[in-house]
Amino acid sequence: MRDRMSHRGPDGAGLIEGNGYTLGHRRLAVVDLSVEAAQPMSSADGRFVIVYNGELYNDREVREELSRVGVGFRTRSDTETVLAALATWGEAGLAKLRGMFALCFVDTTRKVALVARDALGVKPLYYALVGDGRGGAAEFVFASELPAVRLHPMITEAHDPVVVASYMSTTRTTLGERTLLADVRIVEPATVFRVHFAGERVSVERRSLWAGAATERKAGETAGVIRDSVARHLRSDVPLCSMLSGGLDSSIIASAACEALREAGSKETLRTFASGAKGGSAPGADDFAFARLMAERLGTSHTEAPVTAEMFERRWVEMVARQGLVLSTPNEVAINEVTRALRGQGCIVTLSGEGADELFGGYDFALFAAAQFRRGEHALVRSDPGLHPGEFELLANAWLRLETYGRVFTPGFLDRIEQGEPVRAWFRSEFDRCAAQVNSDDPLAAHLAFQRRVNLAQLLLRLDSASMLESVEGRTPFADFTVAQFAESLPMAEKFLEREPRRPENTKIALRRAFRAELPSEILAREKASFPLPFAGWIGSMRRVILESEALAEIFTPEAITAAAANPSQYWNVAWPMMNLALWFGCIESGDSMDFERTAARLRE
Repeated sequence: MRDRMSHRGPDGAGLIEGNGYTLGHRRLAVVDLSVEAAQPMSSADGRFVIVYNGELYNDREVREELSRVGVGFRTRSDTETVLAALATWGEAGLAKLRGMFALCFVDTTRKVALVARDALGVKPLYYALVGDGRGGAAEFVFASELPAVRLHPMITEAHDPVVVASYMSTTRTTLGERTLLADVRIVEPATVFRVHFAGERVSVERRSLWAGAATERKAGETAGVIRDSVARHLRSDVPLCSMLSGGLDSSIIASAACEALREAGSKETLRTFASGAKGGSAPGADDFAFARLMAERLGTSHTEAPVTAEMFERRWVEMVARQGLVLSTPNEVAINEVTRALRGQGCIVTLSGEGADELFGGYDFALFAAAQFRRGEHALVRSDPGLHPGEFELLANAWLRLETYGRVFTPGFLDRIEQGEPVRAWFRSEFDRCAAQVNSDDPLAAHLAFQRRVNLAQLLLRLDSASMLESVEGRTPFADFTVAQFAESLPMAEKFLEREPRRPENTKIALRRAFRAELPSEILAREKASFPLPFAGWIGSMRRVILESEALAEIFTPEAITAAAANPSQYWNVAWPMMNLALWFGCIESGDSMDFERTAARLRE
């Protein structure tokens, strides 16, 4: 299971087997490259053990607080800081951590483990409760990737039909805790499990780490908050760079990173990297021009990593085989290509702009549609005046509309997914949960909180999987808990204005104002784009995978399969997720979980 994730940690492998627990770790050395910083890491007395994936951005502050109560340190590693914080303060120590993390901390004396995922879900964490055959749980199994959990001999390969349906509608690979594998769950962001393993069975308690918005702040503080976050995200003992699409978010990150490096007295020139499709009017073609414009403005060392149709198909199949999971969106291939390019130039850490849209109001069409819904002006609410706002979010943004399920899914599959009602129900309950946590009277605030909770979680999964396949750590200064609290404290009028769509100046208002003097006017006025690819015209060569998949034939009607295969560029919204499912089922059927190249070759055949 550990070595199934060797791409996540090519710099070392550790294993500890104790009384009732086994912890494995693959190391990507970023801060403190010494052997002493390897994992699993134990406390000096051996009582506490941790495996930890992430970075701590307030390491200095936490260490100073621990030092004041007499804690000493052997390394410079933030792993030791997290270990000491939890050993000293217990579960309360998690609230003191500002960073991205997926971790398991074990108290070997009390036989209790804390399994936690950071507040925004920057780092993934999958788990399964393995039964003891008598209705209880004998083991709590966890890993940073789904295939590693799948390798456990008690985990079956049965898929979750409800998540298959929701994936077809949203291209998200999870639905709350549920994953595409029926036996495997994902730890939701801002969640901690307390796992008791003293007896024959394990028992699990669940708690939330989300503390909500900070006290009300002023929009004039935006630049300082973002610059502080970027500066903290620069800590690294290995080469670091920044992704640059030429959009507002990545341009702000690169600009703030250059400024922070200058203030720190660094002679280093920031390296930036852009990806996308070149040529003609292809979506994303101008990404390169805008990225070059910003790179020239900042004086960065800039590299372009274009994606071609041939590369797209080859890499798509390879990524499904390697990560053992469907792709979410096509530009996951571009993210993988740009991280492959930067790793090839020796960079191991990269900054990325995820989080700005969900925190500061960047999705103009989605928010404008939500405003129409709230005013009763949207077509969906006119046809159904009692439509729940969570269900509206599902229907208004679906790749595959739920009313078409009857034409796309077989009768047997429709029965298994209860006509799609569990998908609708989850969107209703999740929206209600987000709305209950919002400290704002503005009805749009609940919709933005929903985007942060649901959309951002999948974008962060996408970034992590695509970059870690190349042994690259992606860092997201916007998707930072302190930044998120600040953004939530701002009124909606500082984020989004309910005017006509396709007006960039009505989105991310506080960010635009804060960095207006530092960015070219062309980038400030640019509509949102993020490594888009002309994938609809590229996926036709993969039509055979849906025609030949026996698994798909049990899920989709012959008419849906024939239409998607005959006209994939026309029915791209169905063909893309359908093709990914065909590849994923083929990956599972191959049985070669550890042999990526052979699995990819079989899928291509």
